Amino acid sequence: MTTTTDRPTAAPPSSGPSVAERLAAAVEPLVGGEIPVRLRAWDGSEAGPAGAPRVVLSSPAALARLVWRPGELGAAQAYVTGEVDVDGDLDEALTRVWSVARERGLSGVRPSPAAVAGLLRLLRDFRPGLPPGPPASQARIRGRLHSRRRDRASISHHYDLSNDFYALILDESMAYSCGYWRNDDPSYTLADAQRDKLDLVIDKLGLEPGMTMLDVGCGWGSLSLHAAARGIRVRGVTIAAEQKRFIDERIAERGLGDLVEIRLQDYRDVDGKHDGVASIEMGEHVGQGNYPTYVDVLRRSVKPGGLVLVQQMSRRGKHPGGGPFIESFIAPDMHMRPVGETVELIESGGLEVRDVHAMREHYVTTVAAWYATFEANYDRVVALVGEEVARVWRLYLVGGAMAFRDGRMGVDQILARRPGATPLAPPEVRR
Repeated sequence: MTTTTDRPTAAPPSSGPSVAERLAAAVEPLVGGEIPVRLRAWDGSEAGPAGAPRVVLSSPAALARLVWRPGELGAAQAYVTGEVDVDGDLDEALTRVWSVARERGLSGVRPSPAAVAGLLRLLRDFRPGLPPGPPASQARIRGRLHSRRRDRASISHHYDLSNDFYALILDESMAYSCGYWRNDDPSYTLADAQRDKLDLVIDKLGLEPGMTMLDVGCGWGSLSLHAAARGIRVRGVTIAAEQKRFIDERIAERGLGDLVEIRLQDYRDVDGKHDGVASIEMGEHVGQGNYPTYVDVLRRSVKPGGLVLVQQMSRRGKHPGGGPFIESFIAPDMHMRPVGETVELIESGGLEVRDVHAMREHYVTTVAAWYATFEANYDRVVALVGEEVARVWRLYLVGGAMAFRDGRMGVDQILARRPGATPLAPPEVRR
């Protein structure tokens, strides 16, 4: 973990409490008591509980971020720009803040006039400047929500950083979704968990060599290529040009051209009927209003009596997009909901839900493995995408693992069947 280098600054505008003490005093009314972290200000002064994770403010510019955009977004902007840093373990610091927020019931609490006045005094005394603009790494997505053009821009922001970038985080299959961890033996790796997840999907769909599968939102092709290696004929669709290029190269390398076709295609334009349909962590990106259309595509793309498997993240609370940070920096326009509501939407779309398999704990382990790889490759990540984007992803991976660990987010495999004359005889799938 990097720490911010101290920068020389002017002394506080008056004698008395140090800069850190004044900052802590201004924040305490907002957090209902003592600040949960040790605060180090740009003049080297410190305040807050001894032994707590240390948060470093490198300059008054950090104050501007935190005051003009209070809450998660301002803090995230300050962190990714390096105006705020954590001296030590980022997970420990964020966990401490979340724990105190839960204990004190701070969610949705509005600051009092006195608290706001205290923050305004800090702005007056330290003169951090006008509200800073958004960091370069923050998404700038325009257009009608979930129009085809806007969807392409949103997906491009997240997935077209480069295939080389994602290779510094993911395992060799480039599976960018929750793995399925069958055991905790140290010799059992992320690659094993992703292979077992892909086999689980194919087995749940009851697919055999010679049968056909549609992979909606195929990512970097982990499922499409794995199914083809098992003799299944696959069509995959993606709207990320970088992903299609990557998969096409692997198809050629492995001699699978007669079994796999990847289309650069919007899911709404999918045609044909297949023996099975899978969509792995793509439904979060179609939007609430378009979800019935998405389900209809899945239903009409599978033969009567055929099975559809959707692996999808879920979330409760007021931020269906994952919160201000994720919505602004990682996945614009993403929409999640409680799993029960997704099941209802799938059934309302004409599919019979046969099984819901909760896998939340598996995502904790998956993200931990991604984060370990990311940190091991951190210098290479910075060389490829720059320090700011690297800090975005450090915050994203740590925060994501926490969200799954603490139950604020979940992930489930939902297996559904298109009604038809063929009697259903699903295979036994070992979990």
